[in-house]
Amino acid sequence: MAIARFPSLVIDCPDASALATFYGALLDWKVTTSPGWAEVRADYGQCICFQEVDDYTPPQWPGQVVPQQLHLDVNVDDLDVGEAAVLELGATKHQHQPGTSFRVFLDPAGHPFCLCLD
Repeated sequence: MAIARFPSLVIDCPDASALATFYGALLDWKVTTSPGWAEVRADYGQCICFQEVDDYTPPQWPGQVVPQQLHLDVNVDDLDVGEAAVLELGATKHQHQPGTSFRVFLDPAGHPFCLCLD
């Protein structure tokens, strides 16, 4: 028997509502916000939460001066189409691209995330 159920991921950021809006559009999930907190939730229940923190410092990937600590991998059918869409949402393509079956981007708060071929 499990001790707990349904884990969610909480990501620190400078603006919870803005980052939830970005990921809500990326994943087509419902966005809910409250002061200092926001979340995106799929119809089937999966959830990612965003928590505002004072003096937020974005990760510096691939270096480790400020480690990334985590990143999200999301699947896409076409890397070029996915890239155009996330750039339009406000992501930035990272200059370091270590693979060919995925692409690394930074979300609006500077967290690395990857678009991966499904």
